[in-house]
Amino acid sequence: MLPRLRHVSSLALSLGLLFSAAVAHADVRVLTSIKPLQLIAAAVQEGAGEPDVLLPPGASPHHYALRPSDMRRVQDVDLLYWIGPDMESFMPRVLATREKPSVAVQSLPDMTLRHFGEGEHDHGDDHDHDHDHDQLGEHDHDHRPGSLDAHLWLLPANARVIAARMAADLSQADPANADRYAANLRAFGERLDALEPRLQAQLKPLATKPFFVFHEAFDYFEAAYGLKHVGVFSVAGEVQPGAQHVAAMREHLQRVGPSCVFSEPPLRPRLAETLTAGLPATLAELDAMGATAPIDASGYESLLQGLADGLSGCLGKL
Repeated sequence: MLPRLRHVSSLALSLGLLFSAAVAHADVRVLTSIKPLQLIAAAVQEGAGEPDVLLPPGASPHHYALRPSDMRRVQDVDLLYWIGPDMESFMPRVLATREKPSVAVQSLPDMTLRHFGEGEHDHGDDHDHDHDHDQLGEHDHDHRPGSLDAHLWLLPANARVIAARMAADLSQADPANADRYAANLRAFGERLDALEPRLQAQLKPLATKPFFVFHEAFDYFEAAYGLKHVGVFSVAGEVQPGAQHVAAMREHLQRVGPSCVFSEPPLRPRLAETLTAGLPATLAELDAMGATAPIDASGYESLLQGLADGLSGCLGKL
């Protein structure tokens, strides 16, 4: 029986070593605050792990209340990425007790950052449309003039910076897959190199087409592709503006003429139909968060393409 016992012991030792190796090379657990960062992380981790996301679909990163299970995830993951206090105002308190690395991407070197109110009059009004960029409504607390515009993921150059930092962090945490992360980062950059000229060509004919937004979330994307919204129908929370205010907004829409009015899924403001009824304005949606983008290597490009398609789908018909 001794040879058999030796065989069993040898097999058990081999299995133990294999298990130890598997644990040693377990996926690095990555958590991002919002889906756009998850999409960038998914491109970098492709084939070596799958990033998780903190906020559920449709949740506002400005005002989210974490559940106990969310708090545990924040403490347990290996790497955590968030935009910064100008976006997820609840996170600094949550991260105060976290011991593992956390990265606020708005603070990364080489990021291109915008502030609300920038460039409102830096476009040439060499066409007939009224481009006076009215802010019609109450200013959202997070969107006060001069405050940081934290929707920074909508600029592809910023996504490249974020991806590079993620690849560096992952390579340090998981040296065995360092070559994979580097290759994934290169592939991400190459896909953006191919996508950006296509988006430029798709959106260039729309440069003079007027559109309004309910949430000033798209300035980075607009700046990248030569577009500019002509007004923001900013309504604070669920407060319905008075009749005089609605009349002023409708007058602006009428003055501009045929235009598109974009809201963000999943909810369309109750004001939208009232505001546009009987006017040559088309209601449509733009999804800054990539709600329908697949969580895979090309998910971030899907987010950008979805915005371009949303814009061209409405503005192309004006």
